[in-house]
Amino acid sequence: QVQLVESGGGLVQAGGSLRLSCAASGRTFTFSSYYMGWFRQAPGKEREFVARIGWSGTLTDYADFVKGRFTISRDNAKKTVYLQMNSLKPEDTAVYYCAANPSWRSLLSNSNFWGQGTQVTVSS
Repeated sequence: QVQLVESGGGLVQAGGSLRLSCAASGRTFTFSSYYMGWFRQAPGKEREFVARIGWSGTLTDYADFVKGRFTISRDNAKKTVYLQMNSLKPEDTAVYYCAANPSWRSLLSNSNFWGQGTQVTVSS
């Protein structure tokens, strides 16, 4: 099985920054063989894609609404994926979830391993 544990959420003013972390573990889980992603879900809305990253970290993909503000990265030695969030806006308020999938395409579906989420609240 795969366990994903997010951390780093909190309350921040608009224009501020936060860095989310997602630590992965599992007896048979080879972190470096999984594509990793971040998703978010705001109250009353469906969960949406934020960013994803390939095995080595050189391949990345972002939702349009975070391009230029958020950066996804990973450290395979630490089995951790990060989301650096800058220039935060009130509309970025959501629960942020980490996801893992052995398929780049399937990472955009619901067939992922999921973390429990971390709350990010951006005040105006």
